[in-house]
Amino acid sequence: MRILASRLAVTLVVAALLSHVLAAHAQVRRNEQQRPPSMTLEDYEPTSMLRVDEHPVARAKFPFVDIHGHQNLAMDDAALGALVAQMDRMGLRTLVNLSGGSGERLKAQVSNARAKYPGRFVVFANVDWSKVNEPGFATDAAAQLERDVKEGGAVGLKVFKNLGMDTFWTDGTRVRTDDPRLGAIWEKAGALRIPVLIHTAEPAAFFLPVDKHNERYLELTQFPGRTRPADKYPPFDSLIAEQHRMFKRHAKTTFISAHLSWLGQDLGRLGRTLDSIPNMNVEVAAALYEIGRQPRAGRAFFLKYQDRILMGKDTFGGQDEFAVYFRIFETNDEYFPWYRRRHAFWGMYGLGLPDSVLRKVYHGNALRIVPGLDRAAFAK
Repeated sequence: MRILASRLAVTLVVAALLSHVLAAHAQVRRNEQQRPPSMTLEDYEPTSMLRVDEHPVARAKFPFVDIHGHQNLAMDDAALGALVAQMDRMGLRTLVNLSGGSGERLKAQVSNARAKYPGRFVVFANVDWSKVNEPGFATDAAAQLERDVKEGGAVGLKVFKNLGMDTFWTDGTRVRTDDPRLGAIWEKAGALRIPVLIHTAEPAAFFLPVDKHNERYLELTQFPGRTRPADKYPPFDSLIAEQHRMFKRHAKTTFISAHLSWLGQDLGRLGRTLDSIPNMNVEVAAALYEIGRQPRAGRAFFLKYQDRILMGKDTFGGQDEFAVYFRIFETNDEYFPWYRRRHAFWGMYGLGLPDSVLRKVYHGNALRIVPGLDRAAFAK
């Protein structure tokens, strides 16, 4: 009898265990069936569940100068008129075209813009670095710059990022941004009292391995050509240091370092750099997303360096993109998206800048630094 009872107990235990295992297995199968399909990082675009007050800004509070634009101002009347209409809707009073070229090309752009829409556009000249190995290059480039200013109507010099990264001497060595053989160009800009807006390097993340730790991974997989691998390019810090040494060496020339000098992610370092280089300024084009994720530090930086920061956008993009800049500058809004996720997957926060600072960033600093702007248009 005891043996029978013992066997029955064992049977019941085994049955219970088996039932538990079968139930667990069934649950696993249900979970597997309910699991959503995997997706790529490009496909993942979550909608924020956050509900906070929103204050979109379609038009800047004050008229502004876009110090970093790229337009062919020799465009036909219809295209130029459409561009000005877009500018009017957002409060963009003057667009600085940094792609002026030199010689007749520059003259054509300046004359067309002045004739059709006086005061709405100014043009920066460019250096032709393809001639860097010709005898007397720097002296000739400086002379051309003087002609472009005095005869062509240029009001500044824009230096593109190929200098320092993709321009080479005949022996194959890289032309460094601070190479003393280029000094005549920077000195001429100072003598002409025009600013030099220069783009050096790329975002620091572009120089890092493209792996799970790189916060620009999405962009670098979408555009692999933007990577700057160590076997082809100098380190980020080396390139930026070259630019800053050149600024110091030519202290009588006013420089504008494009894209916050690519140091928007390290405002302490950028602030120390500005402190050490009085003739250096920065503009925010294609880099304001760095400020938007650190609103307290960002606001403090803008307040401290309010006389050294200029509004710029780079790719025109239209009113919706400019509106994100205005919202960061003017509101205290929280956690709103940047307009291009590959640049910033994080949310933006407004700085709530006071009017006195907004006026300087939007136009005051540009009026002080760039000759030829229509001051009366910003007097109200």
